[in-house]
Amino acid sequence: MKKLKTLSQLREIVGRERNNGRTIVLANGGFDLLHAGHIRYLEAAKKLGDVLIVALNSDASIRKLKGAGRPVLPERERAEILAAFACVDYLTIFDEPNVERILTALKPDIHAKGSDYSKRTVPERETVLAYGGRIAIAGGPKIRSTSEVIPRILAKFNKRERGSLG
Repeated sequence: MKKLKTLSQLREIVGRERNNGRTIVLANGGFDLLHAGHIRYLEAAKKLGDVLIVALNSDASIRKLKGAGRPVLPERERAEILAAFACVDYLTIFDEPNVERILTALKPDIHAKGSDYSKRTVPERETVLAYGGRIAIAGGPKIRSTSEVIPRILAKFNKRERGSLG
């Protein structure tokens, strides 16, 4: 996966891109079971600047945040899917519960979050403001979450299974 980079590789890339006058945007999330809301978020984040870096929660990070049974798809598969999107320029995987370490290292011009946040509720808000970055809410109204999709899938599957048994 050419787009998947380490943090040190991204530091070099960001430095080069900045020298060329390009605006760097960082988006992040688990991106487990992709849906239209994810696509809207990433496409809107890309429109905020020139280079979109996506920080992907590792499997361990998602388990800590979402509990047992998550993620549904392993991090390498999620990264491969995200790398296929034209709007995503680079990816990195992180283990922490938030992206403060990545923000501090890369200092993107814009930290884009989905519409389940407001500019005041972004967990990394103080970190972004401390280095002079900007927070943007991207992607339009929240329409869905993976945590909602999984029970719907299970309910449909279980209903179908019960129907075929009787």
